[in-house]
Amino acid sequence: LSAGVCCCCAALRPRYKRLVDNIFPEDPKDGLVKADMEKLTFYAVSAPEKLDRIGAYLAERLTRDVVRHRYGYVLIAMEALDQLLMACHSQSIKPFVESFLHMVAKLLESGEPKLQVLGTNSFVKFANIEEDTPSYHRRYDFFVSRFSAMCHSCDHDPETQTEIRIAGIRGIQGVVRKTVNDELRATIWEPQHMDKIVPSLLFNMQKIEDIDSRIGPPSSPTGGEKEENPALLAENCFRELLGRATYGNMNNAVRPVFAHLDHHRLWDPNEFAVSCFKIIMYSIQAQYSHHVIQEILGHLDVRKRDSPRVRAGIIQVLLEAVAIAAKGSIGPTVLEVFNTLLKHLRISVDFELGDRRSSAGSATFSTSSKENDERIVQNAIIQTIGFFGSNLPDYQRSEIMMFIMGKVPVLGTSQSLDTTHLGDLGTRRIQIMLLRSLLMVTSGYKATTITNALPPPFLDPLLSPSLMEDSELRQLVLEVLHNLIDRHDNRAKLRGIRIIPDVSDLKIKRDKISRQDVSFMKKHGQQLYRHIYLGCKEEDNVQKNFELLFTSLALITIELANEEVVIDLIRLAIALQDVAIINEDNLPMFNRCGVMALVAAYLNFLSQMIAVPVFCQHVSKVIETRSLEASYFLPETIFKDK
Repeated sequence: LSAGVCCCCAALRPRYKRLVDNIFPEDPKDGLVKADMEKLTFYAVSAPEKLDRIGAYLAERLTRDVVRHRYGYVLIAMEALDQLLMACHSQSIKPFVESFLHMVAKLLESGEPKLQVLGTNSFVKFANIEEDTPSYHRRYDFFVSRFSAMCHSCDHDPETQTEIRIAGIRGIQGVVRKTVNDELRATIWEPQHMDKIVPSLLFNMQKIEDIDSRIGPPSSPTGGEKEENPALLAENCFRELLGRATYGNMNNAVRPVFAHLDHHRLWDPNEFAVSCFKIIMYSIQAQYSHHVIQEILGHLDVRKRDSPRVRAGIIQVLLEAVAIAAKGSIGPTVLEVFNTLLKHLRISVDFELGDRRSSAGSATFSTSSKENDERIVQNAIIQTIGFFGSNLPDYQRSEIMMFIMGKVPVLGTSQSLDTTHLGDLGTRRIQIMLLRSLLMVTSGYKATTITNALPPPFLDPLLSPSLMEDSELRQLVLEVLHNLIDRHDNRAKLRGIRIIPDVSDLKIKRDKISRQDVSFMKKHGQQLYRHIYLGCKEEDNVQKNFELLFTSLALITIELANEEVVIDLIRLAIALQDVAIINEDNLPMFNRCGVMALVAAYLNFLSQMIAVPVFCQHVSKVIETRSLEASYFLPETIFKDK
């Protein structure tokens, strides 16, 4: 009688439960009963309204098996769920997904690594189904948290640890991919999720041995490498995440990177930070590059009180980001970049001088080390300014030249950086740093006319007496002038100061002087001559100053000299010679000989350029006489030992 009752009760069980029960064999080692699985699948497809009940019953069985540690049946249940998920594509699948995700969550919550990996694999399969499943968002926070935690697994067994971390990364990748066609697209970018996802990926990316493998555009590692190496898999997922970022959520994806680098002190050394931002710049859409640059600038402001090496590390990251950003894609942040960099240049000089003042009279080893570190910051800023400037179109570069020149502290300007509290030494350091920046920005700049290259608002402060008080300042001013005057790249041929036997061997390139250039020399020629004249009279001149003065005279001759200018230049040369001979300024003997050598080298060059036979003969005769009787008036002798 009891057996009959049992049979009767079994017959009364709902069909979907009987079909589900039949897929489980008596011995779990036998695996899923395929014939009965086919029946269950056919039933689910034919009666999709039963899917939610099938899912709920499978979830009930799985929960019971997990608690009882019957992991063989757990594997069978998940395999059945995966097959049903892949086979059923209808609106009725939405309630079924709730049961499915509930079971995945159960597996992820278990302390058994194999079950966590099993749950992750099922989730990844689900994520690859292009299906609209809005019910998923109710489980979103849990999956992000759980997969992120798995990415940080510290299991005592290295193989198990790697397996769990890989599962966590693949789970995050599944979350990212699922959001493409899901209603969750907006929520995944919220800070509370990005603050878990991004650090989890970066944590695993740090484990990579070969940093250089990440510095370029997306590579194509083999499938096996990606599956076995958490670092490569995390990098691939990070690239995919960034590639899906849009205008509105780019910042939320980038800011956790800064937090991670700060927390783990990865700005010094900064190899990993540089590699991260190279990945970011190569992965995002080009039109969003300026967002990343703005974020780096903002973080530099936040960390302005940090050690010099940390600031230098951030600035180097900025340089790498700018280097990758395509021309013109940096957007409206051009002036902001330069303004921020110049501000930090002033801050660095302020710190350097403050350390020097505070340690006056005491042991200076640590202080000199700090000063050297600040110099590293300053050089990094100048390098970034120069690289940034060289990537700008000419019309923007001219604006930046004016912008930087407006920041140089000279008498009579009101836009310069505030250097009142820095004193004379600080002001000089700022002047040198800004002129070095200007030198890099002007490198390679080719203006159609000299008026465009040297407008009065730029030329006047550049030739200001304030920038003549130091030999290094004068050198930088002349080098900036060379960049802007030399439109045919003749400078390299004129390097050094010497008596050139045959100027035609230099193959000097030049064009006919334009009317605009003639007009410029009429207005500003005397200003240039005066600057050269006064520059020759400075007592602290060294050989490089004389070399640059010679190059200046030669470039003016090549680029800007018509007959009137040539006459003016000859007069200037004779006046300089008188300075050395009469010596009203009581110049040292080296300076007097240097001026005489400069005049000899220049008039030798000029006489051959204008090709007036009598003039050439006279200059040659004077040089020949000097070589016999007063060789110290020639550059080859006076500068030989310098």
